[in-house]
Amino acid sequence: MSGKLSTHVLDTKNGTPAQGVKIDLYELIEGKEIQIKSTQTNADGRTDELLLDGEAMRAGDFKLVFHIGDYFYDSADEAPFLSSVPVQFRINDAGAGYHVPLLASPWSYSVYRGS
Repeated sequence: MSGKLSTHVLDTKNGTPAQGVKIDLYELIEGKEIQIKSTQTNADGRTDELLLDGEAMRAGDFKLVFHIGDYFYDSADEAPFLSSVPVQFRINDAGAGYHVPLLASPWSYSVYRGS
């Protein structure tokens, strides 16, 4: 069984999944950021496809950039404090599952390795 990388975004201001959040995935190699994927969240706050799986899943350093400001700007009376949330992490075992959820409001966020 091969590993996989997934994510989802929860809107803690409104208590809902965050639909339409743009997410960019980069691999970090020798000080360079190489963009692998750009996607957005669906109505459930998840991406329609896994971020990495199969042969694309590999050990290394990665960065997810959640463009959360655009999401909150649409519903805010004023521009949100957060514009984007970069999350750097390491995949040690390409055969394991890595889930990186983001819980966000216009002012704060929390991220963790989920299951």
